[in-house]
Amino acid sequence: MRLLASLFCATAVFAGAAQADALRDTAKEYFAPLPSTIPALKDNRVTPEKIALGKALFFDPRISASGVFSCYSCHNLTTGGDDNMETSVGHGWQKGPRNSPTVLNAVLNEAQFWDGRAEDLKAQAKGPVQAGVEMANTPETVEATLRSMPAYQEWFKAAFPESDAPVNFDNMAMAIEAFEATLITPAPFDAWLNGDDEALTAEQKAGLQLFIDKGCSSCHSGVNVGGHGYYPFGLIEKPGAEILPPDDKGRFAVTETVDDEYVFRASPLRNIALTAPYFHSGKVWDLKVAVQIMAESQLGEALSDQEADQMVAFLDSLTGTLPDVVLPILPAETATTPRPTSEVR
Repeated sequence: MRLLASLFCATAVFAGAAQADALRDTAKEYFAPLPSTIPALKDNRVTPEKIALGKALFFDPRISASGVFSCYSCHNLTTGGDDNMETSVGHGWQKGPRNSPTVLNAVLNEAQFWDGRAEDLKAQAKGPVQAGVEMANTPETVEATLRSMPAYQEWFKAAFPESDAPVNFDNMAMAIEAFEATLITPAPFDAWLNGDDEALTAEQKAGLQLFIDKGCSSCHSGVNVGGHGYYPFGLIEKPGAEILPPDDKGRFAVTETVDDEYVFRASPLRNIALTAPYFHSGKVWDLKVAVQIMAESQLGEALSDQEADQMVAFLDSLTGTLPDVVLPILPAETATTPRPTSEVR
């Protein structure tokens, strides 16, 4: 009897291990673990000097016209890399049109913004600085601000030693991109993909299996579990106007192609448990509800409570560890630093 019991236990263990390996093999067809080093950037080699400069610029509100808003205002690194508001508040306390995406792991996205209008993070960094509802500044004023402070001149020269006039708007964006490329957050899911069977709970593995079987991984795949590809919101059934505002036609504003109406880039799902509210409209605050809405609108599936809970459990496994970020000490203004303005243009 003992021998039979031992054989039964050994068989069960072997079967469980085989099942876990099969799930991992399937998962690797759709997903990849985060890189172990800072990703290389197109036309922008990452150096320690560039990262340090970019960090200072990321936290410096003086690149906004009012001197109030910085990149960090909408991309708070202590709360998931976004601002946890429906839509962000900017210059003159105006409200922006869309929910702020997380900056964490954003370097791994195919393109930036919900409509993909910026091809990379350096292009993205220039947008909010000039947007009237965000920082409301101009490249010329930003450059004058940065040149007015001797420390910034030294930091730009160290970060861009090959440039004759290093303090410029393009270099500002490249430095911010270099810093943001360091914001990689390894998660339990990465450990599991790399072979740690205990990194995910049974419920999380069940949620992952559902995520694949139901078809969520068709759009939300790759290293960022999304962040690439453009899809209609409401592929099977359009959500109500409270979730899908009729006046925001998504990628249509970029391409002016009718087929791109209400089309958006697939949201990256890493750290999704930290970044409520959800969707480009920011109208849904509960992750389980967001999962159920996506299942119905994109897949035509009505998930049971248990299925939705299991998927949420899997999504929780995408919550990663942020690298330590020490707040920079910023240079003091000088007599030639442009003065803040609250004027709304």
